[in-house]
Amino acid sequence: MTDATADTVLAAASNRRIITASVMAATIMQSLDSTIANVALPHMQGELSATQDQMGWVLTSYIVAAAITIPLSGWLANAFGRRKVFLASIVLFTVTSALCGAAVTLPQIVLFRFLQGVGGAALVPLSQAVLFDINDPKDFGRAMAIWAGSAQAGNIFGPALGGWLTDNLSWRWVFYINLPIGVLAFVGLLLTMPESRAAKRPSFDFLGFATLSLGVTALQLLLDRGQLLDWFSSPEIVIEAAVAALGFYLFISHMFTSERPFLNPALFTDRNFVAANAFIFLIGLVLFGSLALLPPMLQNQFGYPVVLTGLVTAPRGLGTFLGMIIVGRIIGRINVRLIMAAGFLITAFALWQMTQFSPQMGYWPVIVSGLVQGLGIAIIYVPASTVAFATLSGSLRNEGTALFNLVRNLGSSVGISVVLFLLVQNTQRLHASLGEHVTPYNAAANPAAIAAHLDPTTAKGRAALDAAITHQSTFIAYLDDFKLMMVLTLLTLPFLLLVRDTKPAPGERPHVLE
Repeated sequence: MTDATADTVLAAASNRRIITASVMAATIMQSLDSTIANVALPHMQGELSATQDQMGWVLTSYIVAAAITIPLSGWLANAFGRRKVFLASIVLFTVTSALCGAAVTLPQIVLFRFLQGVGGAALVPLSQAVLFDINDPKDFGRAMAIWAGSAQAGNIFGPALGGWLTDNLSWRWVFYINLPIGVLAFVGLLLTMPESRAAKRPSFDFLGFATLSLGVTALQLLLDRGQLLDWFSSPEIVIEAAVAALGFYLFISHMFTSERPFLNPALFTDRNFVAANAFIFLIGLVLFGSLALLPPMLQNQFGYPVVLTGLVTAPRGLGTFLGMIIVGRIIGRINVRLIMAAGFLITAFALWQMTQFSPQMGYWPVIVSGLVQGLGIAIIYVPASTVAFATLSGSLRNEGTALFNLVRNLGSSVGISVVLFLLVQNTQRLHASLGEHVTPYNAAANPAAIAAHLDPTTAKGRAALDAAITHQSTFIAYLDDFKLMMVLTLLTLPFLLLVRDTKPAPGERPHVLE
């Protein structure tokens, strides 16, 4: 280690608490914004005079921009320095948040959301890389517990906070809330964060970046718009699927044949890194899949208002923080495979609890299952993040954190799309199956045996009966989705055998400067 490097490591260590608090603020701000705007869309739609399809671009523009920019963040940090890129990202994200809140037309907010996604894309992977740099390898588990808690806090509390701000202030405040957080994060890192960059500026592989961006963008559009356009019955979705497949094929072919590819193939020679990416993909699928199902289920099937929905799902965040505390203390003492196995089993148990939901139940089953799921996800998330980078060379850390977070985002996009697709398909199937039994020859459907408002011999009764069947079939479809996620979680357990010893290489130290 050179004297300059040692001095920078010492400077980072002396300011560790301020740096940690600042990167936590940046991570919370970004993760909060990925979910907080969803509940405000109906209010935005009316004020901006837009259709539901048009409002979808407010979310899609952010997702696509982040998907394109996340892989680029690793190269930017190596080329220009992590500190410069981090601070520039905070400024861009904060300024565009203010512009989103001040937007008066749909094109304005779509453009500002796209730029906000560009600014926010680097915040999470660079936060993760910074925490690795300012902590000793023996403290990686605790550092990842802090990072994962920040990353999940915004995702979990975003909908409830967004609902409260929208109901009590204005939809514009779901964007204005980022301003004080962004300012605090910027000032904290400006004063304390040391510079970190590669000794030699890497060349930019434009073809690799272009093909990866093409594949990721087409996939995100497919996943985001598939439900709206009835999937592969739409020419747009077919074209997006073909473009995504072509983009990924060209990227992979180029990566393994180019002398200086956009992503270093050495990333894929680390077995722990590859296995952890598979696990984080599943975590994104299960966590965000269930988060996409629960709020509409509670509001549409149980009739909960937005604020109450946020309150009964908030304990999932408490479970997550408890899990972070627990795993931060035991990681390094217990084999990570055992810790992750316990997390998968706890998560599967929570999903089993969700399969037992009933229209007659109260609040507590939702609260308890959410608390248990938050605990399980945390117990998986922290070891998976630690395993991914414990044996990965420090020179690959910027690219590794970028890819790791891209895979997590893709997992969440796939999970949301799959569960919503299955929800619609199963609702239609179950509606047809239940409707077959409503005939004049079924004693249970005899007008004398049912309420007058469900009388199948009148037009009003048939409409009410159809609504009741739809309600019941939709509820069962929700339970089927929870059951599928439970099975997927259990099927992941054997793959823990792919994880090897996570002790760092001898002499491995924080890589503040490469």
